[in-house]
Amino acid sequence: MAQPDQKKFFENLSGAGKAIAVLTSGGDAQGMNAAVRAVVRVGIYVGAKVYFIHEGYQGLVDGGENIEEAKWESVSSMLQVGGTVIGSARCKEFRTHEGRRAAALNLVLRGITNLCVIGGDGSLTGANLFREEWSGLLDELVQQGKIDKESAEKYSHLNIVGMVGSIDNDFCGTDMTIGTDSALHRIIEVVDAIVTTAQSHQRTFVLEVMGRHCGYLALVSALACGADWMFIPEMPPADGWEEQMCTKLSETRSRGSRLNIIIVAEGAMDRHGQVITSNIVKDLVVKCLGFDTRVTILGHVQRGGTPSAFDRILASRMGVEAVLALLEASADTPACVVSLCGNQAVRLPLMECVQMTQEVQKAMDERKFEEAVRLRGRSFENNLNTYKLLAHRKPQSELPIDDPSCRSSFNVAVLNVGAPAAGMNAAVRSAVRVGITEGHKIFAVNDGFEGFAKGQIKEIKWGDVGGWTGQGGSLLGTKRTLPAKHLEKIAEQMKANQINALLVIGGFEAYLGLVELLAARGKYDEFCVPIVMVPATVSNNVPGSDFSIGADTALNAITDTCDRIKQSASGTKRRVFIIETMGGYCGYLASVGGLAAGADAAYIFEEPFDIRDLQANVEHLTAKMKTSIQRGLVLRNENSNENYTTDFIYQLYSEEGKGVFDCRKNVLGHMQQGGAPSPFDRNFGTKIAAKAMLWISRKLKETYRKDEGRVFANTDDTACLLGMRRRALVFQPVVELKNETDFVHRIPKEQWWLKLRPLMKILAKYKTSLDVSESGQLEHVVRHRRPEESEGVPA
Repeated sequence: MAQPDQKKFFENLSGAGKAIAVLTSGGDAQGMNAAVRAVVRVGIYVGAKVYFIHEGYQGLVDGGENIEEAKWESVSSMLQVGGTVIGSARCKEFRTHEGRRAAALNLVLRGITNLCVIGGDGSLTGANLFREEWSGLLDELVQQGKIDKESAEKYSHLNIVGMVGSIDNDFCGTDMTIGTDSALHRIIEVVDAIVTTAQSHQRTFVLEVMGRHCGYLALVSALACGADWMFIPEMPPADGWEEQMCTKLSETRSRGSRLNIIIVAEGAMDRHGQVITSNIVKDLVVKCLGFDTRVTILGHVQRGGTPSAFDRILASRMGVEAVLALLEASADTPACVVSLCGNQAVRLPLMECVQMTQEVQKAMDERKFEEAVRLRGRSFENNLNTYKLLAHRKPQSELPIDDPSCRSSFNVAVLNVGAPAAGMNAAVRSAVRVGITEGHKIFAVNDGFEGFAKGQIKEIKWGDVGGWTGQGGSLLGTKRTLPAKHLEKIAEQMKANQINALLVIGGFEAYLGLVELLAARGKYDEFCVPIVMVPATVSNNVPGSDFSIGADTALNAITDTCDRIKQSASGTKRRVFIIETMGGYCGYLASVGGLAAGADAAYIFEEPFDIRDLQANVEHLTAKMKTSIQRGLVLRNENSNENYTTDFIYQLYSEEGKGVFDCRKNVLGHMQQGGAPSPFDRNFGTKIAAKAMLWISRKLKETYRKDEGRVFANTDDTACLLGMRRRALVFQPVVELKNETDFVHRIPKEQWWLKLRPLMKILAKYKTSLDVSESGQLEHVVRHRRPEESEGVPA
């Protein structure tokens, strides 16, 4: 981290005299508009001129009205719109030298030397070639008399920054591309709808999803819906797969399931290069099993609809980073692409990423499938490893044997603690199935620590958790009760059921519960077992983790509601909405929801505010209402201030805005806990719980005392919280997290998302300070990592 005197601040970067153009190219993807909006507003904020290039490279070649100067208001109301508002087109002319020369002329005539390209690898490769040829193109234009020498010297180099917009997530170097999360939302909405009809009729459904060259959508949607079988280009099935698949489907039915789901990527094939289509799979199931089988091909539905909260935030963050990269670029800076690594925006050399993406295809063509998976990157690799862990129940003969020297017959208890959060059930399912695969007996505890004390505990089997991934809330039941009052009874239950390890899935109460169990280890030997916590709470207020299961679903609920509320004002002039969000003292939902919904202000506890701030916000909105943008959105975290309540802020705005705008208020309440979990929460819950269970297996073996015939674990590193920290999932001893915790307000002392708050203010036209010390480092693509080095990252 840079020292205070070395810090770089965004407001010190000037775009005066610079011109930036933004274009979207290739296939459209939800979230592209959020990226365009961020580039335009941040560019204008730093004093640069910003231009839209309509219809992608075609507009760049054709020039004229296709290149239009953008104003602040030009990008209003486009955050929630799918596709790309400025248009996209395939362009043959740009592939020719003459076409690129025409494009160069159109840019030079407007003084544009900074180009931001949002598209796939083809679009970005084209941009890099354009940059490499730039000086030669200008020389040709001088010779043809179309520009003078002074212009050629003044605009002598072109800076390129790319953002990847692709629903397939097929670009190496980034964990997620803009549009992928939204496409997963469309797929999962369809799967959830299909599940209900399939169960009614005892049907098998074969779903074909996009992904001609990349199986990411099929892989993650298979994880997120608990599919029975999956076909992706990167993992062709072994010979004899037909019989294996049919055996698996009939086993699922024999365990009482009324449906089967099979996901097929459109580019799926077998190990001999033979195409596997959804109809081939359907015909096989009908022929071998006689099951009533239907095919659904999702097609362009996956590209449609509004962008998810994740895509809006990702695109907004990338857009800001892209403008920073352009402002800092020099003639020697290579064209770069803004990527996501874990939870960090990074810059990578564009051609390194393109080269690696091409290497994946080369590996696939040469049938080097393991190599292709490794080149795809750690996000893809971790998803695939988790799928393999969960997909197929091992026969009894393959499970670890009951030999204490290898493994004792361990019993692991799983419980949910705190308020329900969407994705908890996906985490429980994953933990149960991985635990069984590891050879453990898994016990489900109902109603948290309170249920534990009452003996509400029973063994849970593989088939018991079928269909759990798409269920909201907590099927195990969950309570906020802490264990301190019930320690003796919980210890008795652990002894009676011979519990050797605990997996606790929950929020701040779960964290406090672990602290209390740790403190009781000296008195009760029963708590001297490996204990791990997986964070699950809509508030996202657990120390030691950037993300908690359930927070993404809550963000989407907030974003959807804000979209509808804003839309309700489209026929009404000049209206401001005051919306209260959940979160206790944690302002995550209000702040990040505000960024995703395009809010003008978000009041939170972590950033104290007074009457002067409120007055400044009212004046800012009053000025805004006199422009063509006549809607305002203000979010308030429920515990942001005990005196400045939602009612108070509503009344203040109503009074001060008289004659200029009127106000409405809305308290979102428990609807934020969401219904069905989002794809992110299903996937994150599935992966993080699988990783937690593998940690438990390892700790059980380490702490098993042969001479005593029991597990004994009382060191700090045997009671951990598994959290997402920047770029990796890490196990952190709960004892060490105590110093990072504000126990009074139930929040971490430091919260990464506070750095996103200035982005929301800048995009709402406030002058503010933004520390960009951590930006600007061009990194290199990490390649050829072994699977065992790989850390789990949510995608």
